Amino acid sequence: MSRRTLLKGAGAAALSAGVASSDFFCSEARAQGTGDKIFTGGPIITVDDALPSAEAVLVRDGRILAVGTRDEIESKKQGAAELIDLDGRTMLPGFFDPHSHVMLVGLQANSANLLPPPDGDGTDIAALQRILRDWWARNKQTVDRYQLIMGFGYDDSQLTEQRHPTRDDLDAVSTELPIYLIHQSSHLGCCNSKALEFAGITADTADPIGGVFRRRPGSNEPNGVLEESAHVAVLLKLLAKLDRDAVMTMIKDGAAFEARFGYTTAQEAAVFSPLLLEVAEQGGFAIDVLNYPEFFQFKDVIQSPWLSRDYRNHYRMGGTKLVADGSPQGKTAWLSRPYFVPPQGKGPDYVGYPAMPNEALMDAVDTAVANGWQVLCHCNGDAAADVYIAALREAARKHGALNGRRNVLIHGQTLRTDQLDAMKALGIIPALFPMHTFYWGDWHRDSVLGPERAENISPTGWCMQRDMIFTTHHDAPVANPDAMRVLSATVTRRTRSGDILGSHHCVPVPIALKAMTLWPAYQHFEEDTKGSIEVGKLADFVLLDDNPLTADRDKLAEITLEETIKEGETVYRRN
Repeated sequence: MSRRTLLKGAGAAALSAGVASSDFFCSEARAQGTGDKIFTGGPIITVDDALPSAEAVLVRDGRILAVGTRDEIESKKQGAAELIDLDGRTMLPGFFDPHSHVMLVGLQANSANLLPPPDGDGTDIAALQRILRDWWARNKQTVDRYQLIMGFGYDDSQLTEQRHPTRDDLDAVSTELPIYLIHQSSHLGCCNSKALEFAGITADTADPIGGVFRRRPGSNEPNGVLEESAHVAVLLKLLAKLDRDAVMTMIKDGAAFEARFGYTTAQEAAVFSPLLLEVAEQGGFAIDVLNYPEFFQFKDVIQSPWLSRDYRNHYRMGGTKLVADGSPQGKTAWLSRPYFVPPQGKGPDYVGYPAMPNEALMDAVDTAVANGWQVLCHCNGDAAADVYIAALREAARKHGALNGRRNVLIHGQTLRTDQLDAMKALGIIPALFPMHTFYWGDWHRDSVLGPERAENISPTGWCMQRDMIFTTHHDAPVANPDAMRVLSATVTRRTRSGDILGSHHCVPVPIALKAMTLWPAYQHFEEDTKGSIEVGKLADFVLLDDNPLTADRDKLAEITLEETIKEGETVYRRN
């Protein structure tokens, strides 16, 4: 597939996709029956320039054999094909997740749900305390086994108190058991006194590089709120309480949860665990799981046969992940201009901070490029993006052009136009997070960035102006892996309050679908097998109860995922 073909339509409303190919990256697909299947009876959106829609699709042995009219399909079947009646439902290619964290999704699925509406009831600190007590009562056996209470998804920007819970708030739930709450951004957390004690955190504990232990006013005593590397260090100590069975369950549940929302390829972009391989070897993945371990862990596994363009039992390692900064909604992202309203205890010149020293990031990028490893780098703030772009520019100077490497800048919430120009020249793919416009758009406008900069978060419009490939993600568990919410936010940019944040970045539905299917496949070197309904590709499909091309654009988030199909087999069906 040529880059020209793949880019066609990036700046226009036409739905586009790549040409068919007979060379496939994927291997060792799930064993299939030899019987043909015909999918027909509803709109079929192919994401293929040459044939944008079809009446029917013929599938054999997990791959697409033919796409076209019903008569054309009938003429190519072998024997008595199984007819799959869409019954008016809309069929699209399976969604390809360009950035998330499968293992943390599994942790979220097995923790107390502290998310604010519309995904939960975490509206104030009293509600969080109630949810934790109720979860503890329902999961007493698990809590007794692991001596740990976990909650996920609280968001200080949505709490009535407009602050993080402290150790005192959580001590009101228990002083005997460690309690740990993960912020919805996953970049911060809070814990009770018992958890601090278990982790050995005291007034004498210094802040680690790239992190902060927030303190009680006028004291060095930790208040229980932890940022970035401080949060990760304590969380990992607590998660060490979990045994093999718990982690295996997390991994399986994370992948299964993504399948519920139509994702036929999911990503674990941070952690490598031998248990990921064990789940794969046991046939525990119904969908493909693509792993990008963080760089300092990745260096220890580069000899693994799983580092490959080919899947084995629905798992492969694609490259490495770097983290350059933190979370904009948590006010730890590294900006070039100060936050509109600085966080508590910070002055008016506060711009956040890097997650790692600049020299370390430059060295890691150089090592990755020298070894031919694909790099995904988390950059929410534009100051962080400056360092990553500079690192790749220097690597290109030393090692040659990078346009075939498909290196990725993740999130890019505050990217500037000059940075996008540089990214296009270096072949860096922006993996953007438009769901921020819904979940935190009002917060960005009123507190994080201010009205001017908030208009341009997740700058999809600037990408379209430059005919750049971009992808859109949910970053689960930061948000539920809700593909229709991703689509809605990308198209409408409507905030929780109903405001439209940066109408010049609104994306036509056909292009927004492409950013969830074909372009993520391209981002990961899989465009020859995934991302569109074309002859020779895997039979990865989703069925929706409405057609996003004709539905009311303000009701896209209400479209229901009816079924997820991986290589011709149903892996999720709504009851």
